[in-house]
Amino acid sequence: MAVPDYFDVTESKAHSHNPSAQQNVEKNNDPALNTANEHTHTHLHHTAQADRGRDETEFSKGTTYEDSNVPSQHPHDQTLHQRHLPAGPGPKLPAAVADTEKGNFSPDNRSDEDPRTHTFSTFYIKYRIYFHLFIWLFFTGWWIAGLILHGRKDPIGSRTGWLKPFLLWLVITLRMMFFYVPITVITKPMHFVWNNTAVRIVSFVPDKLKIPAGATIVVGVLLIGGFASPESVDNTRDNRAVSLFGLAVIIFVMWATSKHRKAIKWHTVIVGMLVQFIIALFVLRSGAGYSIFSFVSELARDLLGFANQGTSFLTAPSVPELGWFLVGVLPAIIFFVAFVQLLYYWGTLQWFIQKFAVFFFWSMRVSGAEAVVAAASPFIGQGESAMLIKPFVAHLTQAELHQVMTSGFATIAGSVLVAYISLGVNGQALISSCVMSIPASLAISKLRYPETEETLTTGRCVIPDDDEHRAANSLHAFANGAWLGLKIAGMILATLLCIIAFLGLADGLLTWWGRYLNINDPPLTVELIVGYICYPIAFLLGVPRNGDVLKVGQLIGTKLILNEFVAYTNLQTDPAYADLSPRSRLIATYALCGFANIGSLGTQIGVLSQISPSRSGDVSRLAVSALIAGALSTLTSASIAGLLVTDQAAYTSPSTAS
Repeated sequence: MAVPDYFDVTESKAHSHNPSAQQNVEKNNDPALNTANEHTHTHLHHTAQADRGRDETEFSKGTTYEDSNVPSQHPHDQTLHQRHLPAGPGPKLPAAVADTEKGNFSPDNRSDEDPRTHTFSTFYIKYRIYFHLFIWLFFTGWWIAGLILHGRKDPIGSRTGWLKPFLLWLVITLRMMFFYVPITVITKPMHFVWNNTAVRIVSFVPDKLKIPAGATIVVGVLLIGGFASPESVDNTRDNRAVSLFGLAVIIFVMWATSKHRKAIKWHTVIVGMLVQFIIALFVLRSGAGYSIFSFVSELARDLLGFANQGTSFLTAPSVPELGWFLVGVLPAIIFFVAFVQLLYYWGTLQWFIQKFAVFFFWSMRVSGAEAVVAAASPFIGQGESAMLIKPFVAHLTQAELHQVMTSGFATIAGSVLVAYISLGVNGQALISSCVMSIPASLAISKLRYPETEETLTTGRCVIPDDDEHRAANSLHAFANGAWLGLKIAGMILATLLCIIAFLGLADGLLTWWGRYLNINDPPLTVELIVGYICYPIAFLLGVPRNGDVLKVGQLIGTKLILNEFVAYTNLQTDPAYADLSPRSRLIATYALCGFANIGSLGTQIGVLSQISPSRSGDVSRLAVSALIAGALSTLTSASIAGLLVTDQAAYTSPSTAS
């Protein structure tokens, strides 16, 4: 295969493309990048501000005109439901409008009148400063009272310690402040300090030495962070060395099998591994990090209690105590999905996704579409995260498609997080693994399939407005979420029933066949076969060599062949895994925390093919590679956890409210 001639878009002033900051990439013939197809009217993609490039996320407005079951205030003002503003008269549109980007649409069936009066909304907008002042004073008084009554005598990590209420007060204070003060009062000094410290120091390093120097720093951080702490039980320095070696093997394998080794952007890989390790260091070694993630996991477990109240009302108070999957896990999923949809309607979830996306977009130099999907995957899942970039899927490069799928495979979604916690899996470990997998998926995917094409979203991070699925109000959003949660719970129920039944059939046939070969102790089963196949993986993760390697290998194999739900269920309920050491259980908990399994291939291919049918062939060709990259991204988190955690029991026992 001939090596492609790379096209430096920054060196050609006469080309017909939009300005781009990318260098050494192939020219992309996508019509969306051709200046001849640009409009003359003001458009987000063509403004001078966008061409200069921005370091923050943009939320596009009114970019689609698809019919919705909610009457529209006006085709050019389709987000009033989020701000609760009265609709203005606005210009009347012609009966049919043709647009080369959006296609033909007709507003004949659309209502130009808002059916709501917006009395309270108008009153709130007029006096919102007093509302915000009251909210801030209320929470300030609550925090000070709690600090006086409990903060001085209660431990920092307890339910009444000072750290958690302080963080809540700080978030509310900053949110209230930034309603009236631009965030640039913080970002500009940060940029000034960064540009006059780190950037100046790096400028003195020769270009040829920047990557080796960065890699040396990362290796040094890994060695110091992993081996400086004292040994504990089975977390010896020998076991940590194996975990570090396993991490190096994963990186080497991805480099050796890379699609374009010469095109690898090592900045993305180095920063990704460094950020992943720093997140792990904060969560697994610092008291503040442990308390914060413990608090988040406590909140997740509290949600289970609220779901149990609904189950008790529909059945009997004793039913949630039965321990059945049907009544103990699925109701929590339904409620959590409904709650997430409510947060999405309020804009809270987008705010978190925006902040994560901006950070990874800026620090790892990935495209805007990749940053958005990677940041959103742990919150809303692999299918829903791809929907965030729906307008761009048709224009994604091969490497971007690979990254989008890798991010989905590398982590789990919030909708199933509470389900695993309800099984008894430690919440801190699950949540930290999800966050660690964001930079890991970006780094591993860019090793396996580096970017060689010109991308549409380089230099800008855009989250399109979802007009197709918007709700009329909070109640509508919550009801839609309940229906979506019911469908997800039903899919999980049907999938588990069929998979476990099919696994029993396969085990029965293999056991019968193995008897004739005198394979009886242990009997020949699917778990035994995949356990030996994944034996080297479990060993390289740093599992103690005391008989646990095969068992952890079986769990990893079960997760890859079936799904993580079955693997976590076995880990928590199967007597064969009850005697796993705390270190082995910890590594297994991190290694299973991802959607990378054969069944998820269908989900990824189906969602992306539905969004953009023209890319279904590309999606199918890249899916298996992305599945492998996603699985290895999750395993890097397991290696780092094995390298850092000294108190394994704290991360293997079920999360409980302190």
